[in-house]
Amino acid sequence: MSAVPYAEIALPEVTVQRQTRSGRIAMTLAVLALLALAAMPWWASTGTIRSVLILCCYIAVAQMWNLLAGYAGLVSVGQHAFMGASGYALFVLAQTYGINPFMAVFLSLLVPAVLAVPMYLLLHRLDGPYFAIGTWVLAEVFRLIASNLPLVNSGAGMSLRVMKDYSLFERNVAMSLLCTMMLIVTLGGSYWLLRSRFGLALIAMRDNPIAAASQGVNVAKLRFLVYVASAVGCGLAGAIYFMAQLRITPGSAFDPMWTNIVIFIVMIGGIGSIEGVLIGSLIYFIADRWFGEYGATYFVVLGLMTLLVALYARSGIWGLASKRWDAPWFPIRRKLLDPNR
Repeated sequence: MSAVPYAEIALPEVTVQRQTRSGRIAMTLAVLALLALAAMPWWASTGTIRSVLILCCYIAVAQMWNLLAGYAGLVSVGQHAFMGASGYALFVLAQTYGINPFMAVFLSLLVPAVLAVPMYLLLHRLDGPYFAIGTWVLAEVFRLIASNLPLVNSGAGMSLRVMKDYSLFERNVAMSLLCTMMLIVTLGGSYWLLRSRFGLALIAMRDNPIAAASQGVNVAKLRFLVYVASAVGCGLAGAIYFMAQLRITPGSAFDPMWTNIVIFIVMIGGIGSIEGVLIGSLIYFIADRWFGEYGATYFVVLGLMTLLVALYARSGIWGLASKRWDAPWFPIRRKLLDPNR
């Protein structure tokens, strides 16, 4: 009996599904939301625009932390260092050197990108809680440097007085467009990354770094790239946020409260998912607006909520919903369809 040549073997057609009906609906709603966000100066008040800007910053920073901790396995409690560094870079470029403040937003991103490289080289040998403590220590070092650096007016802080050269409408238009761009870069960029071949490597690294490395994934390089990307994303959010505030001080620029916020958002919403970041951000934003006036009691309640979720629902709200309904908003899985069905 002669063997059948390999070229003559009929292989079954394989269909891989990467998009779902829920994903298409969510993508349509996301595009409409971005268009509405960009058009805010024509339908929303200045107060509404500022509130939406803060919400967008929550989403952006939380997604960068989610990408870092949920996929790269690097739990950082010092990402506010990059927010403050980028914010100060914006103020120096615009106020001290006279560069257009809206152009300075993009130039300021060079600072967190450059700073992230030596920081990671210093911290990458640490693991688990030691890595987290190291990031917090470096963030405190940044705060102390800013408090004693004459270039940034030391502890007195800086004001972005050049913004008075632009009308309120022009500032609102710029802020709306910057928020739209920030969400496209952070959320859209993360979604694109997770659907690419690098996303497969990230998911494999998240599930088991040792097994991923044995299959050819360069875990060290991938973690480094994710750390730098997360730093730039946080820097973008910091530059936009402090431009809207018109003032920056060492205490506000390097406020560890940002870390508390993003940890709450990601833990409540669901770590390792874009949907969880959106849900957690909305929950925190609404809770902060309604109950923020209660001060310490409010933070205790948020802390207890985070603890309960960590103990009894580690996958967060989105994780619980996904177990009951298979309707992802941002599908990243590859599903093999049966050709005989």
